[in-house]
Amino acid sequence: METAMLSSAHIKAEALRLGFSACGIASADAVDKTTAMAFHNWIDGEKQAGMAYMKNYTNKRLDPRLLMDGTQSIISVALNYYPVEQLPHNGYQLAWYAYGRDYHDILKAKLTRLQEYILEQFPDSISRVFCDTAPILERYWAWRTGLGWIGKNTQLIIPHAGSCFFLGEIFIDRIADAYDTPLASHCGSCTRCLNACPTNALESPYLLNAERCLSYLTIEYRGDIPPAEARKMGNKIYGCDECQKACPWNRFATPCQTPELHPSPALLSMQKSDWHSLTVEQYKALFKGSAVKRAKYEGMVRNIVTASSQSAVSEVAEQTEPRTHSTQQHP
Repeated sequence: METAMLSSAHIKAEALRLGFSACGIASADAVDKTTAMAFHNWIDGEKQAGMAYMKNYTNKRLDPRLLMDGTQSIISVALNYYPVEQLPHNGYQLAWYAYGRDYHDILKAKLTRLQEYILEQFPDSISRVFCDTAPILERYWAWRTGLGWIGKNTQLIIPHAGSCFFLGEIFIDRIADAYDTPLASHCGSCTRCLNACPTNALESPYLLNAERCLSYLTIEYRGDIPPAEARKMGNKIYGCDECQKACPWNRFATPCQTPELHPSPALLSMQKSDWHSLTVEQYKALFKGSAVKRAKYEGMVRNIVTASSQSAVSEVAEQTEPRTHSTQQHP
Protein backbone atom coordinates (compact mmCIF):
# COMPACT_ATOMS: atom_id res chain seq x y z
CA MET A 1 0.00 0.00 0.00
CA GLU A 2 1.34 3.40 -1.02
CA THR A 3 1.98 5.95 1.71
CA ALA A 4 -0.08 9.12 1.29
CA MET A 5 1.91 12.23 0.40
CA LEU A 6 1.87 15.60 2.09
CA SER A 7 -0.29 18.13 0.28
CA SER A 8 2.01 21.06 -0.43
CA ALA A 9 -0.92 23.35 -1.26
CA HIS A 10 -2.80 22.54 1.96
CA ILE A 11 0.26 23.01 4.17
CA LYS A 12 1.04 26.39 2.59
CA ALA A 13 -2.57 27.53 2.95
CA GLU A 14 -2.56 26.59 6.65
CA ALA A 15 0.80 28.32 7.19
CA LEU A 16 -0.58 31.55 5.76
CA ARG A 17 -3.73 31.20 7.87
CA LEU A 18 -1.53 30.92 10.97
CA GLY A 19 0.13 34.22 10.10
CA PHE A 20 3.31 33.13 8.38
CA SER A 21 4.40 35.34 5.50
CA ALA A 22 5.67 32.51 3.29
CA CYS A 23 6.01 28.74 3.26
CA GLY A 24 7.87 26.33 1.00
CA ILE A 25 8.79 22.65 0.94
CA ALA A 26 11.93 20.86 -0.26
CA SER A 27 13.11 17.28 -0.37
CA ALA A 28 15.57 16.59 2.45
CA ASP A 29 19.08 16.06 1.16
CA ALA A 30 22.66 17.05 1.86
CA VAL A 31 23.37 20.71 1.07
CA ASP A 32 25.00 21.35 -2.29
CA LYS A 33 28.78 21.24 -2.67
CA THR A 34 29.13 25.00 -3.22
CA THR A 35 27.35 25.78 0.06
CA ALA A 36 29.27 23.09 1.95
CA MET A 37 32.60 24.45 0.69
CA ALA A 38 31.63 28.04 1.54
CA PHE A 39 30.67 26.99 5.08
CA HIS A 40 33.94 25.12 5.60
CA ASN A 41 35.91 28.11 4.32
CA TRP A 42 33.99 30.44 6.64
CA ILE A 43 34.76 28.28 9.66
CA ASP A 44 38.37 27.65 8.65
CA GLY A 45 38.85 31.41 8.26
CA GLU A 46 37.53 31.95 11.83
CA LYS A 47 34.84 34.30 10.47
CA GLN A 48 32.46 33.05 13.17
CA ALA A 49 34.54 34.95 15.77
CA GLY A 50 33.71 33.80 19.30
CA MET A 51 30.66 31.76 18.29
CA ALA A 52 32.44 28.43 18.83
CA TYR A 53 29.14 26.54 18.62
CA MET A 54 29.13 27.16 14.87
CA LYS A 55 31.93 24.59 14.62
CA ASN A 56 29.81 21.92 16.28
CA TYR A 57 27.77 19.26 14.48
CA THR A 58 29.04 20.24 11.03
CA ASN A 59 27.90 16.91 9.62
CA LYS A 60 24.32 17.65 10.72
CA ARG A 61 24.42 21.22 9.43
CA LEU A 62 25.40 19.94 6.02
CA ASP A 63 23.00 16.98 5.98
CA PRO A 64 19.75 17.52 7.90
CA ARG A 65 18.82 13.85 7.56
CA LEU A 66 21.39 13.22 10.30
CA LEU A 67 19.52 15.58 12.63
CA MET A 68 16.30 13.55 12.50
CA ASP A 69 16.30 9.97 11.28
CA GLY A 70 13.88 9.38 8.46
CA THR A 71 13.55 13.02 7.40
CA GLN A 72 12.22 13.15 3.86
CA SER A 73 10.84 16.69 3.59
CA ILE A 74 11.73 20.06 5.04
CA ILE A 75 9.04 22.70 5.43
CA SER A 76 10.43 26.23 5.73
CA VAL A 77 8.44 29.24 6.91
CA ALA A 78 9.08 32.97 7.21
CA LEU A 79 7.50 35.39 9.68
CA ASN A 80 7.62 39.14 9.04
CA TYR A 81 9.07 41.37 11.78
CA TYR A 82 9.36 44.72 9.98
CA PRO A 83 8.28 47.19 12.69
CA VAL A 84 4.97 49.00 12.66
CA GLU A 85 6.66 51.84 14.53
CA GLN A 86 10.36 52.58 14.94
CA LEU A 87 12.29 53.95 17.88
CA PRO A 88 12.93 57.72 17.63
CA HIS A 89 15.91 58.33 15.34
CA ASN A 90 17.54 60.71 17.81
CA GLY A 91 17.56 58.06 20.55
CA TYR A 92 19.44 54.82 21.05
CA GLN A 93 18.62 52.07 18.58
CA LEU A 94 17.86 48.37 18.86
CA ALA A 95 17.76 45.97 15.93
CA TRP A 96 14.23 45.73 14.56
CA TYR A 97 13.95 42.01 15.27
CA ALA A 98 14.29 42.70 19.00
CA TYR A 99 11.50 45.27 19.30
CA GLY A 100 8.89 42.84 20.57
CA ARG A 101 8.67 39.51 22.36
CA ASP A 102 11.26 36.78 21.89
CA TYR A 103 10.80 35.43 18.37
CA HIS A 104 11.79 31.92 19.44
CA ASP A 105 8.62 31.60 21.52
CA ILE A 106 6.32 33.14 18.92
CA LEU A 107 7.76 31.20 16.00
CA LYS A 108 7.79 27.89 17.88
CA ALA A 109 4.14 28.30 18.91
CA LYS A 110 3.04 28.94 15.32
CA LEU A 111 5.22 26.12 13.98
CA THR A 112 3.79 23.73 16.56
CA ARG A 113 0.27 24.60 15.42
CA LEU A 114 1.29 23.89 11.82
CA GLN A 115 2.85 20.62 12.94
CA GLU A 116 -0.38 19.67 14.74
CA TYR A 117 -2.35 20.41 11.57
CA ILE A 118 -0.12 18.01 9.63
CA LEU A 119 -0.36 15.37 12.37
CA GLU A 120 -4.15 15.43 12.06
CA GLN A 121 -3.71 14.26 8.47
CA PHE A 122 -0.77 11.98 9.19
CA PRO A 123 -1.08 10.73 12.79
CA ASP A 124 1.67 8.14 12.32
CA SER A 125 4.21 10.60 10.95
CA ILE A 126 7.30 11.74 12.84
CA SER A 127 8.27 15.40 12.74
CA ARG A 128 10.32 18.00 14.61
CA VAL A 129 10.02 21.77 14.88
CA PHE A 130 13.05 24.08 14.73
CA CYS A 131 13.40 27.86 15.10
CA ASP A 132 17.03 28.89 15.42
CA THR A 133 17.42 26.08 17.94
CA ALA A 134 19.49 23.45 16.12
CA PRO A 135 22.47 23.16 13.74
CA ILE A 136 20.54 23.99 10.57
CA LEU A 137 21.53 26.27 7.70
CA GLU A 138 18.17 28.03 7.87
CA ARG A 139 18.72 30.55 5.09
CA TYR A 140 19.92 27.79 2.80
CA TRP A 141 16.73 25.81 3.36
CA ALA A 142 14.58 28.91 2.95
CA TRP A 143 16.30 29.31 -0.43
CA ARG A 144 15.92 25.62 -1.31
CA THR A 145 12.20 25.79 -0.52
CA GLY A 146 11.76 28.72 -2.88
CA LEU A 147 11.07 31.46 -0.31
CA GLY A 148 13.74 33.79 -1.64
CA TRP A 149 17.45 34.08 -2.35
CA ILE A 150 20.42 34.75 -0.09
CA GLY A 151 21.60 38.32 -0.65
CA LYS A 152 25.12 39.71 -0.62
CA ASN A 153 24.56 40.73 3.01
CA THR A 154 23.95 37.00 3.80
CA GLN A 155 20.28 37.70 4.60
CA LEU A 156 17.39 35.86 2.94
CA ILE A 157 15.57 38.24 0.61
CA ILE A 158 11.97 37.47 -0.31
CA PRO A 159 10.84 38.95 -3.66
CA HIS A 160 8.80 42.13 -3.22
CA ALA A 161 8.89 41.70 0.57
CA GLY A 162 12.48 42.24 1.70
CA SER A 163 14.65 40.59 4.33
CA CYS A 164 12.97 41.32 7.68
CA PHE A 165 11.85 37.78 8.43
CA PHE A 166 12.33 35.13 11.08
CA LEU A 167 12.83 31.63 9.70
CA GLY A 168 11.74 28.25 11.02
CA GLU A 169 11.47 24.66 9.87
CA ILE A 170 9.54 21.43 10.28
CA PHE A 171 11.35 18.19 9.47
CA ILE A 172 9.00 15.33 8.63
CA ASP A 173 9.32 11.71 7.52
CA ARG A 174 6.89 12.09 4.63
CA ILE A 175 7.25 12.91 0.94
CA ALA A 176 5.29 15.86 -0.43
CA ASP A 177 3.27 15.81 -3.63
CA ALA A 178 5.19 18.87 -4.90
CA TYR A 179 8.49 20.51 -4.03
CA ASP A 180 9.50 24.10 -4.58
CA THR A 181 12.31 25.37 -6.78
CA PRO A 182 15.14 27.60 -5.49
CA LEU A 183 15.10 31.21 -6.72
CA ALA A 184 17.93 32.84 -8.62
CA SER A 185 19.52 35.89 -7.01
CA HIS A 186 18.07 39.27 -7.92
CA CYS A 187 20.85 41.31 -6.30
CA GLY A 188 22.47 41.98 -9.67
CA SER A 189 25.43 44.35 -9.46
CA CYS A 190 24.06 46.14 -6.37
CA THR A 191 26.49 46.51 -3.45
CA ARG A 192 24.55 48.94 -1.27
CA CYS A 193 24.54 46.56 1.68
CA LEU A 194 28.32 46.16 1.58
CA ASN A 195 28.80 49.92 1.30
CA ALA A 196 26.42 50.57 4.20
CA CYS A 197 28.10 48.25 6.72
CA PRO A 198 29.62 50.62 9.34
CA THR A 199 32.58 48.36 10.15
CA ASN A 200 33.14 46.70 6.75
CA ALA A 201 32.16 43.38 8.32
CA LEU A 202 30.76 42.39 4.91
CA GLU A 203 34.22 41.81 3.48
CA SER A 204 32.88 40.75 0.08
CA PRO A 205 29.55 39.63 -1.34
CA TYR A 206 28.12 36.79 0.77
CA LEU A 207 31.06 36.89 3.23
CA LEU A 208 30.42 38.21 6.75
CA ASN A 209 33.25 38.51 9.24
CA ALA A 210 31.40 38.30 12.56
CA GLU A 211 34.42 39.62 14.46
CA ARG A 212 33.76 43.08 13.00
CA CYS A 213 29.97 42.93 12.91
CA LEU A 214 28.16 45.26 15.33
CA SER A 215 25.35 42.74 15.75
CA TYR A 216 27.83 40.15 17.01
CA LEU A 217 29.79 42.63 19.11
CA THR A 218 26.74 44.15 20.84
CA ILE A 219 24.87 40.87 21.42
CA GLU A 220 27.08 37.77 21.48
CA TYR A 221 30.47 39.21 22.42
CA ARG A 222 31.22 39.51 26.14
CA GLY A 223 34.42 41.60 26.18
CA ASP A 224 35.05 45.29 25.62
CA ILE A 225 34.04 46.35 22.13
CA PRO A 226 37.25 46.99 20.13
CA PRO A 227 37.96 50.72 19.60
CA ALA A 228 37.84 50.55 15.78
CA GLU A 229 34.33 49.07 15.84
CA ALA A 230 33.20 51.13 18.84
CA ARG A 231 33.86 54.31 16.86
CA LYS A 232 31.33 53.08 14.28
CA MET A 233 28.53 52.23 16.70
CA GLY A 234 26.73 55.54 16.45
CA ASN A 235 23.58 55.22 18.55
CA LYS A 236 23.27 51.42 18.26
CA ILE A 237 23.07 49.61 21.57
CA TYR A 238 21.71 46.22 20.45
CA GLY A 239 22.32 44.87 16.98
CA CYS A 240 22.55 46.66 13.65
CA ASP A 241 20.21 46.90 10.64
CA GLU A 242 22.31 49.07 8.32
CA CYS A 243 22.75 46.44 5.60
CA GLN A 244 19.00 45.80 5.62
CA LYS A 245 18.10 49.49 5.59
CA ALA A 246 20.31 49.94 2.51
CA CYS A 247 18.82 47.01 0.60
CA PRO A 248 16.51 48.23 -2.21
CA TRP A 249 14.28 45.20 -1.76
CA ASN A 250 13.25 46.40 1.70
CA ARG A 251 11.35 49.29 0.16
CA PHE A 252 8.67 46.61 -0.32
CA ALA A 253 8.65 45.70 3.39
CA THR A 254 5.28 46.01 5.11
CA PRO A 255 4.64 46.32 8.87
CA CYS A 256 4.29 42.97 10.62
CA GLN A 257 0.85 41.80 11.61
CA THR A 258 1.96 39.87 14.71
CA PRO A 259 1.05 41.99 17.78
CA GLU A 260 3.60 40.24 20.00
CA LEU A 261 6.39 41.56 17.79
CA HIS A 262 5.32 45.19 18.10
CA PRO A 263 7.39 47.47 20.35
CA SER A 264 5.90 48.25 23.74
CA PRO A 265 4.95 51.83 24.71
CA ALA A 266 7.61 51.62 27.43
CA LEU A 267 10.33 50.87 24.89
CA LEU A 268 9.16 53.57 22.49
CA SER A 269 9.18 56.16 25.27
CA MET A 270 12.79 55.51 26.36
CA GLN A 271 14.98 58.61 26.20
CA LYS A 272 18.78 58.60 26.27
CA SER A 273 18.71 59.76 29.86
CA ASP A 274 16.52 56.75 30.74
CA TRP A 275 19.04 54.38 29.18
CA HIS A 276 21.91 56.04 31.03
CA SER A 277 20.24 55.40 34.39
CA LEU A 278 18.91 51.92 33.52
CA THR A 279 18.81 49.62 36.57
CA VAL A 280 18.71 45.82 36.63
CA GLU A 281 15.05 45.91 37.70
CA GLN A 282 14.13 48.31 34.88
CA TYR A 283 16.04 46.17 32.39
CA LYS A 284 14.16 43.04 33.48
CA ALA A 285 10.79 44.80 33.27
CA LEU A 286 11.51 46.41 29.90
CA PHE A 287 12.78 43.21 28.29
CA LYS A 288 10.75 40.52 30.02
CA GLY A 289 10.18 37.77 27.46
CA SER A 290 12.42 39.57 24.94
CA ALA A 291 15.32 38.36 22.81
CA VAL A 292 17.35 41.27 24.23
CA LYS A 293 18.05 39.15 27.29
CA ARG A 294 20.66 37.45 25.11
CA ALA A 295 23.02 40.37 25.74
CA LYS A 296 22.32 40.37 29.49
CA TYR A 297 22.12 43.51 31.61
CA GLU A 298 25.89 43.87 31.80
CA GLY A 299 26.20 43.67 28.04
CA MET A 300 23.49 46.27 27.51
CA VAL A 301 25.14 48.66 29.97
CA ARG A 302 28.47 48.14 28.21
CA ASN A 303 26.83 49.01 24.89
CA ILE A 304 25.14 52.11 26.28
CA VAL A 305 28.35 53.36 27.90
CA THR A 306 30.35 52.68 24.73
CA ALA A 307 27.86 54.38 22.43
CA SER A 308 27.56 57.33 24.80
CA SER A 309 31.32 57.79 25.14
CA GLN A 310 31.87 57.60 21.41
CA SER A 311 29.10 60.14 20.87
CA ALA A 312 30.78 62.49 23.36
CA VAL A 313 34.13 62.10 21.58
CA SER A 314 32.47 62.93 18.25
CA GLU A 315 30.84 66.05 19.70
CA VAL A 316 34.17 67.27 21.10
CA ALA A 317 35.85 66.63 17.76
CA GLU A 318 33.20 68.66 15.97
CA GLN A 319 33.54 71.55 18.41
CA THR A 320 37.36 71.66 18.16
CA GLU A 321 37.56 71.22 14.39
CA PRO A 322 39.01 74.36 12.76
CA ARG A 323 36.49 76.38 10.81
CA THR A 324 37.16 77.27 7.22
CA HIS A 325 36.09 80.59 5.81
CA SER A 326 34.44 80.82 2.46
CA THR A 327 35.62 83.42 -0.04
CA GLN A 328 32.19 83.52 -1.60
CA GLN A 329 30.65 87.01 -1.62
CA HIS A 330 27.25 87.17 0.05
CA PRO A 331 24.62 89.66 -1.11
